[in-house]
Amino acid sequence: MLASFVVGVAVSELEDHMATRLRQMLPGVEWEAEHRFHPTRRWRFDFSDLSTKIAIECEGGTWAKGRHTRGKGFEGDCEKYNQATRLGWQVYRFTRDMIMDDRAIMFLMEVYND
Repeated sequence: MLASFVVGVAVSELEDHMATRLRQMLPGVEWEAEHRFHPTRRWRFDFSDLSTKIAIECEGGTWAKGRHTRGKGFEGDCEKYNQATRLGWQVYRFTRDMIMDDRAIMFLMEVYND
């Protein structure tokens, strides 16, 4: 259940799974869901740790010609991630497979243990 992250925001099954794994495996990190990081654009991160400026993006639809893999959507993501980097964020992007088989959470555990 994602309620401890955000109330009143619809989340995907993939984001719900990621939220569960973040709570289980990185319990000391305070994650915020749907954080609006840019001062003027409406861009949001799926999950963010405001204290370290680490952001997580759950990239669904990578094998099904989803928004993130088509021209306009991919270009928009590039703009978003470039602006996030300019503002000091570390953005980590994970596909459905990476989230479901725990490669994502294992990588994040390395990030927080470095």
